[in-house]
Amino acid sequence: MNAVKANGIVLHVEDRGPRDAPALVFINSVGTDFRIWDAVVPQFPGHRTLRYDKRGHGLSGSEGGDSIEAHATDLAALLDAQGIRRATVVGLSIGGMIALGLARLRPDLVGRLVLCDTAHKIGTAEAWQARIAGVEAGGVGSIAEATMERWFSAEFRARQPDLVAIARNMLSRTPADGYIRACAALRDGDLTAAAQGVAVPTLCLCGTEDIATTPELVRSLAALIPEARYQDIPGAGHQPCVEAPELLAGLIRDFIGNEGRHG
Repeated sequence: MNAVKANGIVLHVEDRGPRDAPALVFINSVGTDFRIWDAVVPQFPGHRTLRYDKRGHGLSGSEGGDSIEAHATDLAALLDAQGIRRATVVGLSIGGMIALGLARLRPDLVGRLVLCDTAHKIGTAEAWQARIAGVEAGGVGSIAEATMERWFSAEFRARQPDLVAIARNMLSRTPADGYIRACAALRDGDLTAAAQGVAVPTLCLCGTEDIATTPELVRSLAALIPEARYQDIPGAGHQPCVEAPELLAGLIRDFIGNEGRHG
């Protein structure tokens, strides 16, 4: 385990690979920790890969973090602490919004963006408030079954019930206060202006079976970002890093080109 204090919060971090190699940073979704990238990270041996449990999730500290800006500030401080001056930033769901927030807050740190199953604005304030109320009343475990249906395609749930079971456990064990604060950040987050101001190469990806952030929604994000590319991830739901890690890694490799191959 590796702990890094950044922006006043202790974050659980994995930083692997040569310090001087091109950096890839992975940001996880709500109700998950950095283990969702387990099958993706090893496919980039020529890179320095950084992944972390965002505030309120996994082993990281849980206080605060009820805005996208707060999470983006955490990430900027983490990159500074680790000496990463510029990176390709890969964000899933709320992680994509955090990546957009980082590009707005500290554009010097972002060389490329990969925005996966995310949007400039996700859901409605009413829907997020209802989610918050449900967790306050029954805990995170009370929403676990419905969340698995949003996270994974029906085909994957039938084919890989054991992986779905451990994903359900990961969600259910997320601290309720951290989950609620992340929902509040999603409720209030609108990254439309940040998306329109992106000035680096950007790839937007979405699983074709994603019912949480649909392909249509992710295409609308790509349309906001100057010269962004959009690509489907066939058959995958909201967590392609778990459901289709080889395909996702291949799309990222194609996007970043020769970067890191010398390593």
